[in-house]
Amino acid sequence: MTDLPPLNGLRAFEAAGRHLNFRAAADELGVTQGAVAQQVRGLEDHVGMPLFERLPKGLAFTAAGRGYHVRVAEAFATLREASAVLQPEAAKVLISVTPTFAAKWLIPHLPDFTAKHPDIDLRILATEKVSSFHADGIDLAVRLGEPPFGAALEAHLLFRHEIVAVAAPGLLADRTVPVDEAALAAIPKLHDTHDLWPSFLRQCGVKQSRGRDIRLSQTALAIDAALAGQGVALASRFLVAADLEAGRLMQVVPQILAGAGDFFLLARRGTKRSEAAATTFGWLVEASAT
Repeated sequence: MTDLPPLNGLRAFEAAGRHLNFRAAADELGVTQGAVAQQVRGLEDHVGMPLFERLPKGLAFTAAGRGYHVRVAEAFATLREASAVLQPEAAKVLISVTPTFAAKWLIPHLPDFTAKHPDIDLRILATEKVSSFHADGIDLAVRLGEPPFGAALEAHLLFRHEIVAVAAPGLLADRTVPVDEAALAAIPKLHDTHDLWPSFLRQCGVKQSRGRDIRLSQTALAIDAALAGQGVALASRFLVAADLEAGRLMQVVPQILAGAGDFFLLARRGTKRSEAAATTFGWLVEASAT
């Protein structure tokens, strides 16, 4: 052990070599510039040769110093890796959701989850495809559907699929809200792949839409277009609840269309659920009720 160079000198040398500047190394290490320079000089005395050329505006490696720095940096990297192995790995939970659910509900609620469960690494698989618990390795899923989902799955109702028509206040500025049938027929419609406008208009007594149609591939995009004042979108009420409360969107008419199915939280039944997955399941149930 007596042959080893001083550790503080090695740390100062490694940092100074990355920055080629004593001041920058001092800022990184939280010491004074003079302390870094002194520690590097001590290391140079120990190895018996200069490792840096001191220049008016920084440092330059000597030939020996450059090669030595490579080996010292590798040694510190090995030490960091060895220490990282000792740190407990965050528990991982993979949840499969639709892109719209991810964008409009789950991601806005993530700060609450992270604050309450910082030890859980929640990973989100946003896909329209129905993921397989076994093949895709997911722990939880949120899906729009109707029970039963099969004996192998536990299902918990998160949200009713109550579809409302929403638009930005600016689009409705010259109209009285709720709008009448003629106004609803004339307002531009934002369509997604669910194609719910014909059913919604029939429920509102509108026989034919005269407004411009804009077609998008996802409900999340239709909501974003509504926020941008491009037209009226149909969306499940819980997905736009925050925008309605904040006044970014307004409900155009009071009618509500009952969608096919509701939003359920699914988990495997009969297998031991990890503590992290069980905690995440509980958080989703709690958050959906608020």
